[in-house]
Parts: sequence; structure tokens; C-alpha cells
Amino acid sequence: MTVQPKGRLIGVGTGPGDPELLTLKAVRALGEADVLAHFAKRGNNGNARAIISEHLKPEIIELPLLYPVTTEIDKEHADYKSAITGFYEESARAVAEHLEAGRTVAVLSEGDPLFYGSYMHLHIRLSHRYPTEVIPGVTAMSGCWSQTGLPIVQGDDVLSVLPGTMSEFELTRRLADTDAAVIMKVGRNLPKIRRALEASGKLERAMYVERGTMANTASVKLSEKADDIAPYFAIVLVPGWAGRP
Repeated sequence: MTVQPKGRLIGVGTGPGDPELLTLKAVRALGEADVLAHFAKRGNNGNARAIISEHLKPEIIELPLLYPVTTEIDKEHADYKSAITGFYEESARAVAEHLEAGRTVAVLSEGDPLFYGSYMHLHIRLSHRYPTEVIPGVTAMSGCWSQTGLPIVQGDDVLSVLPGTMSEFELTRRLADTDAAVIMKVGRNLPKIRRALEASGKLERAMYVERGTMANTASVKLSEKADDIAPYFAIVLVPGWAGRP
């Protein structure tokens, strides 16, 4: 009796938005994959798929993984936690079906797969069961500080990466205790982020970047931004290197 070999799981970092920031290794993986899995909101193919669209093989099997909820329920609410946990379990099962059939499955992840990426929820459920490779990607923060030409840390500077979803108290405390910061998950949290930066004395140093490296990107000093409207793909950079010439 011939045993069907198990397939291979590949977490593919797509970078922050500019298709030219895809790595050669990511492009190679897309060419090897039998199945392309990508996370997205319902009715939307997702940014990661748009980034790699020109590298898709016509015969590839697509597996959209559609979030049941995004921001309509608070992330601390029991209903949100239940829905999102069930979603990741079901997504892992759907990917595993292809792996059991011997197919290579590439799972797209904006930025880097193991840095705030949804891919991680599949990785921890599947990587101990199937051959797995993770292909790193250029992170959103790296893309944003390179785009704006903003030196972020130097020498003994400490860099803190903070989710904007933290409480205002925690944001303020951590901002006060670091030399430089990257604040992710901005969106509707921008008013709170602005207050925390002001309270920690770092507002004047902060740079706001939305849709970093994408065609419709924009950036401005946060203190000069007239409103508190921010898309999901927005980031705030607080540079260190206080003694720079």
C-alpha cells in the first residue's frame, strides 16, 4: 500500500504593500505552491493577495480564509474571542485537508508572518504535524521608516513596539520608558495614541504614516495632522537617537 506523502506548509511574508518589496524567496514559494491561502474580510480579497497578484499561477487553488468578525465587536468580549478562536480552528482544518492530500499550501501574511500575523494561528496548530517553512517579509515599520527617511534607533537606544489597542495608561507608561517607539494597530485608536504621546512628552517627535509603501501612501508629523481619522493600515513612528547631529 502506497502512503500519500504529506504536503508542505509555507508561511509567506508579502511585505508591507509595495509588490517590489517581495523577496525572491517569497516569489519562488508562490511558484511552488499548489494552494494559496489568504486571510481577508468578507467581500474583500485582502491586501496580501493584491501584493502578490502578478505572481499567481493560473492553475493555483485559492483558499480564502474570511474573518467572521473584525472590529464590530470589542476584542475583549467573550463573543469575539469565541468567534475568532473557532475561525482559526476551522481555518487550520481547511488548510490541513490540502496538506493531507499532499499539496503545498502557501499562506500569505502581510509584513512578516511571525510578527503580529494571522498566519501564526495556523503555524501553532499545524507546524508540528507537517513540514513547514516560514519566509520572512519586510515589516510595516521597516517599510514606513525607510519610506520617510526617519532614522529610528542608534547606539544604545531602546525601541518599543506597542499595539495601539493597549489602554491609554499602559501606552503612556511604556512611551515614557523608551527611547523610540513604533505604534501599530492605529485606526480608531489614534485619539488615544495622540493623548498618550502628549502625556509622555513625545508628540512633537511622532510621525504618522498611513498605507506605508503602497501607491496611495501619506505621511505627516502627527502634531500637524488636523484630524483623528486613520485607516487600518496606519502606523506611528517615534524616533530615538536624541543626540543626532
